[in-house]
Amino acid sequence: MNAAELSAALLGERERTLVMGVVNVTPDSFSDGGEWFEQDAAVAHGREVLAAGADIVDVGGESTRPGAERPSVEEELRRVVPVVTALAAEGAVISVDTMRAAVARAAVDAGATIVNDVSGGLADPGMVPWVAADRLPFIAMHWRGHSTSMQSRAHYDDVVDDVCRELAERRDALLRGGIEAHNLVLDPGLGFAKNADHNWALMAALPALHDLGHPVLLGASRKTFLGRLGRGADEAPRPAAERDVETTATSVMAAMAGLWCVRVHDVASTVRALSVVQAALDHAPADLPDHLEDTD
Repeated sequence: MNAAELSAALLGERERTLVMGVVNVTPDSFSDGGEWFEQDAAVAHGREVLAAGADIVDVGGESTRPGAERPSVEEELRRVVPVVTALAAEGAVISVDTMRAAVARAAVDAGATIVNDVSGGLADPGMVPWVAADRLPFIAMHWRGHSTSMQSRAHYDDVVDDVCRELAERRDALLRGGIEAHNLVLDPGLGFAKNADHNWALMAALPALHDLGHPVLLGASRKTFLGRLGRGADEAPRPAAERDVETTATSVMAAMAGLWCVRVHDVASTVRALSVVQAALDHAPADLPDHLEDTD
C-alpha cells in the first residue's frame, strides 16, 4: 500500500483515534519558537515524530498564532517542499498545513497526500477546485479570518451552536465545490477566533461534532488556554513546551468522544495515553451504561 492509498484508508472506519504529529518549519511558531526551522532539523524532527508512533506527519511553513504575519508564497514553498520530499521518500503519510493552493500543489507533487487548510478553503479561491479535481483528502477548520485579526472576531451567541452551524455551512459549500464526502475532515478550530471560555465549551461538547457527519480532527496541542490552567489572573500562562500534560488530557477526551484524530506536538506521550483509552474501550461490555453509550 503506497502513501496515497494509506492516507485514504486512514479516513475510513477506524477502531482508534489517530495521532497527527506536528512539524513546524517556521521561525515564529508559538509552540516551539522556530526550533525546527532549518531543513535538516525539520526532517530529523519528522523522523522522530514517526518513530514515536504518529500516523500522519503535518508539515507547515506558516505560523497561524494570533497576530502572525504571513510569509511570501516563495518563502513558504522554500520551507515546506524539501521537508515533505525527504519524509515522503521514507514512506511517511504527510499532510501539508497550508492555506495556499500553490503550496498544497507543490507539496502533493513532493509526496504529501492530505491537505490541511485552517481556512477551510476560504483564504485561496484556487484551493477547493484543485483539491476537488485531484480527489484529495481535505481537512477544513472553522475559520473567521487570518491570524492578524482573528481574535477580534471571537464573538458568539452560543459558541458550540455557532461553530457547528458555520462548519456545517462550510461543509456544504465544500461538497458543492466538488470535495468528495469521504475525503472531508472537519476541525472546530480551537484557539482560532476563540477565547479560553469558547475553547472549553467546545471541549465539553466534543461528541456534538459527530452530528456534522464527517471525521473530526482536534488541534488543542499546547494552546494558551491550556497554559492558563491553575494560573492566577495576573500570571502569565506556562510556556508552550510545558503544556504537554494538559494537551494529553485533551487527546484522551477526544479519544473517549470517538474523534478521528488529534494533532499534537508531543507524539510519544499521546500515543501512550491513547493506548490506555483503547485498551479500556476494547474491554468495555457490549451493553454499556446509558451515560457512556449515549453521546448525543
